[in-house]
Amino acid sequence: MSHHDKIRKWRDRIDAIDVEIHDLINDRVRIAQEIARLKSNDPEGDFYRPEREAQILRKVMERNQGPLSDEAVAALFREIMSAALAAELPVRIGYLGPEGTYSHAAVLKHFGKFIDTAPQMTIDDVFRSVEKGESNYGVVPVENSIEGVVTHTLDKFLDTPLKISGEVRLRIRHQLLSNENKLEDVHTVYAHNQSLAQCRAWLGTNLPTVRLEAVSSNAEAAKLVTEHDHAAAIASTYAGELYALEVLAGDIEDNPSNTTRFLVIGQQSPPPSGNDKSSLIVASRNQPGALHRLLTPFAEHGISMTRIESRPSRQALWEYVFFIDIEGHQHDPVIRDALAQLEGEAAFLKMLGSYPMAIL
Repeated sequence: MSHHDKIRKWRDRIDAIDVEIHDLINDRVRIAQEIARLKSNDPEGDFYRPEREAQILRKVMERNQGPLSDEAVAALFREIMSAALAAELPVRIGYLGPEGTYSHAAVLKHFGKFIDTAPQMTIDDVFRSVEKGESNYGVVPVENSIEGVVTHTLDKFLDTPLKISGEVRLRIRHQLLSNENKLEDVHTVYAHNQSLAQCRAWLGTNLPTVRLEAVSSNAEAAKLVTEHDHAAAIASTYAGELYALEVLAGDIEDNPSNTTRFLVIGQQSPPPSGNDKSSLIVASRNQPGALHRLLTPFAEHGISMTRIESRPSRQALWEYVFFIDIEGHQHDPVIRDALAQLEGEAAFLKMLGSYPMAIL
């Protein structure tokens, strides 16, 4: 058998496998549609089940033996589930826009590409969009591994009825996007001020004399490059694709571990998935050792606390509330017992929700 015959044989095999995959995907979608039909008769039936999707993606990665990476196979199944959900019922997601921001990238990572997106001007607008039912869910940034917490997002949880239904961790990779072919042809760099700060060392070394222009978002920066000569933007690869810009220099962030965590907000939190996190707001009584007593139930029940942040209560001068993340679901017996003990010690306690931990 000739070399070309061998290649043709393997290509024929690929074509046959593609037919099998296509048929199986269609079968999967038809079953999802039947489940949706059954759910439509249940007033409490939810079409989007984040805990179920998390369980599926974990199983996908557990049984993966290569050659594709866990991240690659999870992304493939994410898009299959996204397409199936769209065939059941359109889902609309609000996020901090415009299109092409890292918030937009977080939406696509969590929900896939087969959803309707609703870019919003501010974090307040994202919350309002979900509260009014204009969006089924919202995605908001809550903390960055370098810059710290997004205080405005935390403060919104003090008075919103919305719950946290998921989290997304997004590795922030900054690209220098431009229509120019050489670095020396760039005279102005547009970016959000945080991105300029996160690329300060690279810019100082490679573009020490260019003008740095802070704008409202990295997506806006990419758009401006399409309107100006000798310009570049710091933005995501997706923003480059959106505005037809080339990557003049890739991964220019000073810290390669730069990651932003986003929260998915909705009308309710999902049931346990088997690997969950819970978030709450708590205020201590004005007594000596009050904070220690608030945290004692977690220690006594062997519960890992992954984050604690203090914020002004906005009720009285020098009064603070604490935002706490713990491992486990509020319906887990050990978590339920600890929260009952905590409620007896706290001046104020609000559960923000329990949700699956980010997959990747």
